[in-house]
Amino acid sequence: MKSVKRPLSPHLQVYKPQLTSVLSITHRGTGIFLSFGALALTFWLISLAVSEDIFNNFHQHAISWYGKLFLICFIFSLFYHLANGIRHLFWDAGFGLEISTTYISGYITVVVSITLTLVTLFLGGVI
Repeated sequence: MKSVKRPLSPHLQVYKPQLTSVLSITHRGTGIFLSFGALALTFWLISLAVSEDIFNNFHQHAISWYGKLFLICFIFSLFYHLANGIRHLFWDAGFGLEISTTYISGYITVVVSITLTLVTLFLGGVI
C-alpha cells in the first residue's frame, strides 16, 4: 500500500479565519509588541537619566511619524491585551463559553480597545 503524504494536523490553508482565531493570534501578537514597548520605555528612562543629548535624540525619534505610529500601536496593544485578558478571566470562571457569547465578547473587546486607544491618544494630544 502506498503512503499518502498528508498534513499531520489541520493546516491554515484548509480553514478560513474565524473571529476567535484572529482574536487569539492578535492577543499573542500584542503581547509580543508590549515587550518591545517595555524596552522602549526602559530606553526612554535610561536616556532621561544619562544625558540631555541622548534624551533629545530619543525625543526626536519619538515625535517622528514612526515614533507616533509605534506609540499608537503600543497603546492599542496595551488596551487590547487588557480587554482580552479580562475576557479570558471570565472564561476561566466558566462564563461566556457559548459560541454566541464568545463572538459578542470578541466584538466588545475590539470596540473597547479601539475606543480606549482613541480616547487616550486624544487626551494625550497625539491626535
